[in-house]
Amino acid sequence: MKLKRVLLIAGLILTATLVIYFMRFSSLFKPDSYSKDVLNAAFAEQLVGYINRADSFGVSNPGLHHISIQLHPNTTDAPLAAALKGLAEDKDLLLTVVAGQEGALGMVADGEFDDALRSLCGLLPSTKRVYLRWDPDMEVPVQRYSWQYQSPADYIKAFRHVAKTCRNAKPSVQIMWSPAGYPGTEEYWPGDDVVDAIGISINGQSELSATAFPKDPNRRTELRRKLIRTRFMNKPVWVLASGGDSLVNGLQVDLKAASKENQGDSAWLFQKYVINQPKGRPANALPLLGVYDPRQALTGSKDVRVEHLFVDLVNIQTGSFERDFDAVVRRGHQVIVSVEPWRDGKARKDSAVLQNTVLGVYDEEFKSLFRTISRTNVPVYVRFAHEMEIPIHRYSWQSQDPVLYIKAFRHFMELGKGIENVKKVWGPAGDRGSMEWYPGGDVVDFVSIAIYGLPDKNITDPARQESFQRIFDRKAWRMRFASKPIFITEFGVKGPEDFQAEWLEQAAVTLTAHREVVGACYFNLADNPKVWGDIPAPDWGISKSTFNRFVRALESGR
Repeated sequence: MKLKRVLLIAGLILTATLVIYFMRFSSLFKPDSYSKDVLNAAFAEQLVGYINRADSFGVSNPGLHHISIQLHPNTTDAPLAAALKGLAEDKDLLLTVVAGQEGALGMVADGEFDDALRSLCGLLPSTKRVYLRWDPDMEVPVQRYSWQYQSPADYIKAFRHVAKTCRNAKPSVQIMWSPAGYPGTEEYWPGDDVVDAIGISINGQSELSATAFPKDPNRRTELRRKLIRTRFMNKPVWVLASGGDSLVNGLQVDLKAASKENQGDSAWLFQKYVINQPKGRPANALPLLGVYDPRQALTGSKDVRVEHLFVDLVNIQTGSFERDFDAVVRRGHQVIVSVEPWRDGKARKDSAVLQNTVLGVYDEEFKSLFRTISRTNVPVYVRFAHEMEIPIHRYSWQSQDPVLYIKAFRHFMELGKGIENVKKVWGPAGDRGSMEWYPGGDVVDFVSIAIYGLPDKNITDPARQESFQRIFDRKAWRMRFASKPIFITEFGVKGPEDFQAEWLEQAAVTLTAHREVVGACYFNLADNPKVWGDIPAPDWGISKSTFNRFVRALESGR
């Protein structure tokens, strides 16, 4: 009896499992499995407004009939035709199309959605303009949908395939690229040739659940910053919102105010940006090798050609910057000068350092700094208010309004205008959303990024550090709209000496392979312990022998 009962229970479990499996997966093999309803309510946003800065910064609302559908490789004509019935005759169409299953990016790029896309495009009306918006909000760092927070390269490959497939099937279709406008938007830009219009969204479910960046203080600021994040792409921008009429009405007022504010800064905010391969170092030349080395453990090496100085206001006021600078020059080295506009000896508030810079409060100090630099013929790489984009408050110029930062950067660099040995360096960490703070190609000669192996301060195991190449690839991709040579003004790795040496040898392979990197400066010291709380600050210091191994690796890869 006991055996029969066990066999009966096992049979019931097996039967239930087969039923569930059949219900879940059999639809993949039926051509009409998605034929009942393809309408998708998740992206049924309302139109807030339309801006085309190529004509003007005025906001208009010409009106679109918006529907959203979910597409699968085996979606047939019948449900698509049903979804397209009843379109408003007096409005153009915005059609949001989302891929309805996991792994869709790869499937799209491989052509598995082509038949469904061709069917859809064949049914689109020819009597009105149609915007096709595919897999929106891709850059938001959540995974609410299968295409979100994936590799930018994978998303771009799939998007470009969709655009080309749809244009071949329906040449009149307008392709809309539609990020949310979240930090990191530009990383997913698929290219000017496959985009006709941009859509940004507000109050979407993906952004509401995202926690990677702090919320903006109000809707007007949020809209303004979203528009700024599309400043590298000179395309018409549509703004869409999830919510009721009262929300949309309020957003229309905010959008006009945000657009007007951006228009006032348009001369330098909306420059012409084209992605080009930056000019790099000559063939077979090594990157300019430098160190930040206050203890001067490595500065005597014949391979060191540049030294890094961090300078705050009091250093300039007391003359210590001039003394340190002159000492570096006497050693026959070029200089990186990272200007930190705080710690003012004249008791002016550090909390307002960017505004103070714009107002000229520190002009006396900055002019003194540039006078010191101008007395030499040595190339000096001047980096102002670095790592501004990280959403923390380690420095008083971090987590500030990007337009205020840009104005401060431009004001500072204007004070050194005409000094021939000054090389203007814009120095983000290279983190997500960096380009929102880009001050413009006319005031930047080099882009600087920081590469430290430690991905998170709570990780204490040195072996869990990321490789130099992985970090470089990610950060260099983010800098592509700047199209400027890269100077890695800070990099370092912690851990046992053998681990450091191996990490640096691998770094040398990356550096020699990328001629757009004109210089690399090692941070040969422990970090500031005050910002690490109860956790010991990482020590990036290396020995002379490890440094020499790194140099030999660079030379062998030439």
